[in-house]
Amino acid sequence: MKNSLPILADPAAPAPQSAPDVAGEAKGTYAFVSLGCPKNLVDSERMLGKLAAGGYALVPDPDGADFVVVNTCGFIGPSREESKSVVREMLDLKAAGRTGGVVVAGCLPGRVGADQVRKDLPGVDHVMNVFGRDEIGTVADRLTEGRRGISPVSEQRDVFRPAAIRALDDTARLRITPDHFAYLKISEGCDRTCTFCSIPMMRGRHVTKPIEQVVAEARELAADGVKELILVAQDTTYYGLDLYGEVRLAALLRALEAVDGIEWIRLMYLYPIHFTDELIDTIAGSSKVLPYLDMPLQHVSDRVLKRMTRRTNRAKTEALVAKLRERVPNLVLRTTMLVGFPGETEAEFRELVDFVTDWKFERLGAFPFSPEPGTPSMKLDGHLPPEVCQERADALMAAQQPAAFEFADSLVGYELDVLVDSDEGNGVYTGRTFADAPEIDGSVRLTLPEGIEAEFDVGAFIPAELTARDGYDWLATAALLDDGADDD
Repeated sequence: MKNSLPILADPAAPAPQSAPDVAGEAKGTYAFVSLGCPKNLVDSERMLGKLAAGGYALVPDPDGADFVVVNTCGFIGPSREESKSVVREMLDLKAAGRTGGVVVAGCLPGRVGADQVRKDLPGVDHVMNVFGRDEIGTVADRLTEGRRGISPVSEQRDVFRPAAIRALDDTARLRITPDHFAYLKISEGCDRTCTFCSIPMMRGRHVTKPIEQVVAEARELAADGVKELILVAQDTTYYGLDLYGEVRLAALLRALEAVDGIEWIRLMYLYPIHFTDELIDTIAGSSKVLPYLDMPLQHVSDRVLKRMTRRTNRAKTEALVAKLRERVPNLVLRTTMLVGFPGETEAEFRELVDFVTDWKFERLGAFPFSPEPGTPSMKLDGHLPPEVCQERADALMAAQQPAAFEFADSLVGYELDVLVDSDEGNGVYTGRTFADAPEIDGSVRLTLPEGIEAEFDVGAFIPAELTARDGYDWLATAALLDDGADDD
């Protein structure tokens, strides 16, 4: 519904309390561009925190900065091209003498390797993979010392570290997100063998972050003003299996519920396996875990799922969706579907369309298959023309739209808490309900009742009546409170 845009880090964004302040004159200035998914964004925030602790000052514009870091995405071809395009913009600034150096970090180097990055993007100063992120301060020192004519301790230009065998530490982040919500990464990597996916190539095997470590990070974020935690991983329901010998997501959620200051916990990337009754009961009975579940299903045809190596089938999928709908009150299900997979017949695509139409998912994204070099799907027969894949994606989204609108219409007239994301001025605010994850779902345009004056803080929860649907979004009027506003 909504696409993420490249994020140029804001130097005015508050750092967590544990991020050290830089005393005295900064070693240098830098700009930062974060691309890709929320997991990558957490990595970006950790790198920003490391640079701040190392004495570097973040500036909002790469033009004039001593160097710029681009934390890239490498998931599919279009995202790699977007990453390269942004890096080329930075290299053009460098060639014009308007920035001193360019660092390419993240998933693109992990996907294609340092040599290919340098071949495609000549002029890059340093290349880092995902697991080298905590060495960004050393890389910055090499860059700035070289520019000042100081011989660096090491001439190493590439920082490639092996995949983590223990979960990375995500504390002391300089956050890009607004004060009131944050992404919390609960594991690294993925053990799935989906034939279309390149993520294990870039992020390695699944590594669970221990419960006490996740809770410590949540407490740090809460102390920094976070009210909504958005839990992310490559495979959230797998959490704990490698570390504890059993899935422990339910136990993690119960521990996070006890963190003071956190009011909403949102679950993303829930693979439709290891969805235990304990987990469902924990979600259903929680006062903080939202009845919003992001569960990518990818397809429903048994044959296509088998070719994708999804290790599930239509019967299991329908049984799980039915159980969730029955046992989790007010459930909002978000899913994603991959269409045009090699060998997908017209009948199998129609089966998927009928499934989506029948089950009326409140939120859905459809994506055309993207052939990824090195993945098993490249060796499958029956690759479809890109235009057919895109036509099917468009058709599936069109089939989903009535269900999305029906859901939105069903909430009109109800009063819900709206989390204020921004103040648009003149008594107009933009926010979200429990049914809306930032950047990918709808939003609420919140106004005051006629003749009433009040001001709301960004990050406040405001009771509001949803008065009308506006496409995928809502219009709402703030409910009258005794003091005219909710300032918590």
